[in-house]
Amino acid sequence: MVPRVVFGRGSFNQINDILAPKRTSIYAPFIFLLDNVFKNNPWLTSRIKLSYDDRIIFVSSKEEPKTSQVDELVEDIILKSKERPSGIIGIGGGSLLDMAKAVALLITNEGDAQQYQGWDLIKNPGIYHVGIPTISGTGAEVSRTTILTGPKLKLGINSDYTPFDQVILDPELTAGVPKQQWFYTGMDCYVHCVESLNGTYLNEFSKTYGEKSFDLCKEIFLDDNLSEEEAQNKLMMASWHGGMSIAYSQVGVAHAMSYGLSFLLGVKHGIGNCLVFDHLEEFYPEGVKIFKQMKEKHGIELPTGICKDLSDDDFDTMIRVALSLEPLWENAVGKNWKQTITPEKLRGIYKKI
Repeated sequence: MVPRVVFGRGSFNQINDILAPKRTSIYAPFIFLLDNVFKNNPWLTSRIKLSYDDRIIFVSSKEEPKTSQVDELVEDIILKSKERPSGIIGIGGGSLLDMAKAVALLITNEGDAQQYQGWDLIKNPGIYHVGIPTISGTGAEVSRTTILTGPKLKLGINSDYTPFDQVILDPELTAGVPKQQWFYTGMDCYVHCVESLNGTYLNEFSKTYGEKSFDLCKEIFLDDNLSEEEAQNKLMMASWHGGMSIAYSQVGVAHAMSYGLSFLLGVKHGIGNCLVFDHLEEFYPEGVKIFKQMKEKHGIELPTGICKDLSDDDFDTMIRVALSLEPLWENAVGKNWKQTITPEKLRGIYKKI
């Protein structure tokens, strides 16, 4: 679990006070990884007080995070720092938060990021790392994984060392998120809840968080009476609770299949989940019904024909990636999932997208 959390509107202003005691040396910088949408946004960057050799590195989030991108950042940080950095601070959406977690781990674990894709492969604790989400829904601020696309798979670095040491949850930072991005990322949270609450890994601990997040999602996306500030506050907490729910259980079919879309076609995680979930009545009938109500209420039209021109080899690649995520399928269907989840079944769902 994340040991330290600050929540509240305007809490980002505490960033400098929070970091100051964690500086290990005047030669050990804090490295701020910021989504490059904030590159010309002094409203945010002016509140970060750089000292000594501290650096802000702007990182593009247009594509899903790649293992090669993590390796390049780690090399750049090590070569340009006189000492091991005091900490890595990720500020942005799920991609930036995952990037920050991965970089913090790879600074203390030798080798390339791709060799740590999987469960509990990290041997050494990462350096101090802080997560500050600027969009709500991914749950990356609380999860024990970093979702990375490697040369062979899209798979997280999933370990007890992955979670942030400190998280700052400031709903004010989510103001101005474009509507479609707000919806797709919010639906990532909603799908977390549905897949956790309907999974075989469910337990009372994860259930408590999942039920709260599920109720918040319905309120946020179906209630007409929420103010903008209330919606921002509630979605940030829905994201946290949804992330906690899957941290102690697991996700399911939509996530497994969306990884295939992302690996082959570069489809962003939030919209990928929506594209798949829209066709999963067989697995989550009530959840899909409510999802379609949310989609209609907010005037969201999902892209169509994404897979219509794909070759048999393309479908095989997506299916291979999806089927490699065995814990997700076991959570969704049970220990005997291989008897019913066949390549032909997945191909049929992909062809609808």
